[in-house]
Formats: sequence, C-alpha cells, structure tokens
Amino acid sequence: MKVSDYVLHRLREWQVEHVFAYPGDGINGLLAAWGRADNKPEFVQARHEEMSAFEAVGYAKFSGRIGVCAATSGPGAIHLLNGLYDAKLDHVPVVAIVGQTNRSAMGGSYQQEVDLASLYKDVASDFCETVTVPEQLPNVIDRAMRTAHARRSVTAVIIPADVQELDHTPPTHAFKMVPSSLGMPAYTAVPEADEVTRAAELLNAGQKVAVLIGQGARGARTEVEALADLLGAGVAKALLGKDALPDDLPYVTGAIGLLGTRPSYELMRECDTLLVIGSNFPYTQFMPSLDQARAVQIDIDPHMVGLRYPFEVNLVGDARETLRRLLPQLERKQHGKWRKKIEKDTARWWEVMQRRAAVDADPVNPEYVVHTLDALLPDDSLIAADSGSAANWYARHLRMRGTMRGTLSGTLATMGPGVPYVIGAKFAHPDRPAIALVGDGAMQMNGMAELITVAKYWYEWSDPRLVVAVLNNQDLNQVTWEMRAMSGAPQFLPSQSIPDVAYADFARSLGLGGVRVEKPGDVDGAWRRALAADRPFVIDFRTDPAVPPIPPHATLDQIEAAAASILKGDSDRTGMIRQGIKAKVQEMLPGNRHRDDRPGAGGKR
Repeated sequence: MKVSDYVLHRLREWQVEHVFAYPGDGINGLLAAWGRADNKPEFVQARHEEMSAFEAVGYAKFSGRIGVCAATSGPGAIHLLNGLYDAKLDHVPVVAIVGQTNRSAMGGSYQQEVDLASLYKDVASDFCETVTVPEQLPNVIDRAMRTAHARRSVTAVIIPADVQELDHTPPTHAFKMVPSSLGMPAYTAVPEADEVTRAAELLNAGQKVAVLIGQGARGARTEVEALADLLGAGVAKALLGKDALPDDLPYVTGAIGLLGTRPSYELMRECDTLLVIGSNFPYTQFMPSLDQARAVQIDIDPHMVGLRYPFEVNLVGDARETLRRLLPQLERKQHGKWRKKIEKDTARWWEVMQRRAAVDADPVNPEYVVHTLDALLPDDSLIAADSGSAANWYARHLRMRGTMRGTLSGTLATMGPGVPYVIGAKFAHPDRPAIALVGDGAMQMNGMAELITVAKYWYEWSDPRLVVAVLNNQDLNQVTWEMRAMSGAPQFLPSQSIPDVAYADFARSLGLGGVRVEKPGDVDGAWRRALAADRPFVIDFRTDPAVPPIPPHATLDQIEAAAASILKGDSDRTGMIRQGIKAKVQEMLPGNRHRDDRPGAGGKR
C-alpha cells in the first residue's frame, strides 16, 4: 500500500464519501490511488478548484458533516483559497488535501513550487501540516479531520508528489513516533449552573424580550420555541440562521440587518432585554442601543462570546443543552402588548412584501420572482442564495417551513457560491430538491461553468431536481445601489453593466432544461415547470435593475438621495423622482393602489 492508497483508505474509515476536487500532476499519486480504490470516496470533478472548495462548503453546510476538497500544487492550491475562507468565516468544517512538488525540488524555485505552509497558515490556522515521511500517517489525516470537526473550521494536509508514491509504513512503538486513532468522541459543552441562574434572573426581569438566533441555534428549535412562548418574546434571525426556526410562527420577525425586515429592526429598537443564541451577527447598529437593553449570550465557542454587544451574562455551551437547563428557571410572562405588537408588525410585513412583489417593473419585478417561489417551494427544499441583490430577496421573501434548509456566504459574502453550494447539497441529499438564486454577475463568474458539473453528475441523484434561477438584469445590481446610497454616485456603466447571456439556451445545450421569462405572467408557470422537471433546470428571469433593495431602516430622505444620484445635476427631475417615491410608498399601503400616469413617468415609480 502506497501513501496515496493509505490516504484514501483513512478517509473511507472516517466515512468520507465524496471529495470535491480537480486533477493536476501534483496529486498524480492520489489520482492513481483513486483508480485502484474503485473511486471510493467518490472524486467529484468541478470545473475549477475554487468551485471544488465551494462544493465542499455546501456539502458541509447542508449535511452537517465534514467537507473534503483536493487540488494540485501551486495554482490548484491557490485556487482553493476563496472557498476555504468562506468555510473559515462561516465556521464550517472543511479539510483540504493539496499536492506539493517533490521534496528534492523544494527550495529550488521549481515549477509550481509555492510555499504552501505560509499560504495556508491563516485560512487553516487551526491545523496545517506537510507529510514528509509515511510514518506521519494516519496521525496527520486524523488530526485534520478531528480538528475541523471540533473547531468548525478549515484544516489542510499538504502531501509532496514523491511522498504520495512511497510505500506506507505505519508508525511504530518507538521514540518520536506518533500513533493515532479514529473517531470523534461525542460531548456536550454546558455552562456552570450559577451562570445559568444569573441568565434566568436577567431574562425574568425583562418586560420586552427580544431573541436573536443564528446557525448555532439550528439544533435547538424546540427549545427556542418554548423559550419564546415563556417570555412572550419575538425572535429575529441572522441570515446564516434563517433555517433555524420556521417563518410561519407569528412571532418570528425574519432576517435582521441591512437585508433584514422592518419588524426585526423594530424588535431590536424597542426591546429592553436581549438574548443572542448561536450567532456572530456583526452589525451592532442593528442591535439595541448600547445602553438600552440588558443582554445574555449563548455560544458554544468561548472565543466568540462577549462580541458585538455589552452582554451581562455569557453562557458558553451547546445551545440546546444550555436552553434545557435555562428553561425550568424562566417565569412565564403574559402575551400582552409587546408580543401582540410583534405579531401584528410581522403579519403586516408579509402583507407589505406581497404588495412590493406586485409593483409593476420593466420587464419583471425580481421581488415578484422570489415571492412567487415562496408558495411553491417543497417543504424539504435545499436553497442557496448567491451574494448580491438575490440575497435581499432570499432574506425577505422566502419563508422557511418544514425541513427546508437555506444558506449563503454569510461572513465572507463572496460572489459565486450559489450554484456550487447546491451541487454540494445534492451530493449530501440526492433525494431532495435544490434551488439556487443567483444574479447574472455571479452566474457569469462561476455558475455557468458549474452547470457542466451538474450535467455530468445529475444522473446519480435519486431526485434530479436542481433549479438555478438567474436574476438577469444586466447590472451588478447590489454594488450599483450601494454606490447610489452610500457614495451618492450614479451608476458607473463601465464597471456595472454586464452582457446579456442566453443562460437557458446554454443549459439546454448541456442536456438540461431551461426557459427565459420576460413577462410577469410567465413567472409562476416557469417555476412550476422547473420544480416538476425530470432533470436540472435553469430559469433566465429578465428582471428590472431599477427595483431597489431598500433597507428596513431607510428614511424617505435617504431614498431620495439615492434617487438623486441617478439623476445627478438634474434638480427638476430629482423633484419629480421624490414625488414618485411618495407615490410608491402610498402604493404599498392598503387601499392606495395606483399607477404614476403623469407625462414622462411611463407608469413606473
């Protein structure tokens, strides 16, 4: 057995079933070993190493298991980095296996020689090791797997090409040999009892309790629901925790932050007590004022507590087990004016979303596209949103229910993971439908090439449904609106305008399904067709770039400033735009449906 054979053998013992990878001569030894191992674990070939890393991240996010990716030395290892940083910043366990030039060439400025230990020392700061002799195995593989799981982070194993070809000799019972063992011991972190009592006393003293949950609360759904009932609290969700609690609960206010909802914004603005569970939400300005609320945090990572807000009590422990210890000490509060206001605000928000989706656009309102999907989603859907304006509509219009799962690039907020995320999701759950919401910028950057990967592998999935919805507005829309709102700058066409591409035609050329939608009346039918298809499907929605992703805290003056930037220097037209904004606000209110039919307005806001 060669070292390369043993690496795959050990991965199988760790129950790794897929490795998302791209070949290169720096891992030729491993590729040969895959051939001898009958492709177990399965080598999943992406179009680019960055996509391999994203697919490993998507697999890990949707499965809860460790994602594994592999690449050759030099450029292959470099290409993995963006996806690996996505995993690191979102606290996702991923192991990267990368090749390196022969040991004899190292230090000789050899072809594709890169100092990988230095390159990876940040992204894989928890564990990054080079295998220089066979006796380092299995220890290096075991520690990489165990550390990635325990720290919920990225680890890396670097294997020079000549080491891959050596015969494997295990470590012996001798000095400076390091034997190793399999397995991830099960354990549960819980806080000290006195700290739990302090937290209960603080929460019991509050009158207007708000809860903010993140992905760390995903395994504590029952306990979070019980806590919200006891305390009469409203629950807001960080985007990575969007699927941690169903949106059909009347006190769940939805997402928080720039992409969040108005009721979440008001929940934080008016509460006197805050409980944060399993979230590292970074935007303090969307949380209560610093002297407004008393606060408790629950997080499993002791390095992450105490951030973002002046918490009085920090409970370090697993969310579910900590809440189970906290619940018996909480006193029931009546569901009075506070809880009723939360539920009323939330119900009204969904009405506003429906009205916003119904506003006319040219040619199709992107909010209508995603709002229509909401009612059609199967209860076991796996959903990924790409970065950009697509994330706005994902955050605000899709209501999680049943066993739905959803994710995006939360902290890195990188463009391009939407399609590879759902590819990883399909390998994790081949029996469930997957949907990717992507902008045309992200589709051109990464998504189109990964449709080739979809075409290669979809026959392996028991449920073939993988739907890619492209919001095609020929604009890098999120940045365009950020320029308007933050810089007061009009759209800079050389940087923001992108070509129109026939995405559906390209999908059909690969043997997938595809359709272009240019009329609002065709949106519902396109979604139904895609969700009933016998193969992966691409919908090319021609959407209006002029539909703004208005943040929940925006004032009329701020919206006017953005409008003014579009027409910079034209004061007469800016005044007209202001009146149009007022008309749009009126349109979103019940009983005030109308079009702007003044000369030159063209019926649009």
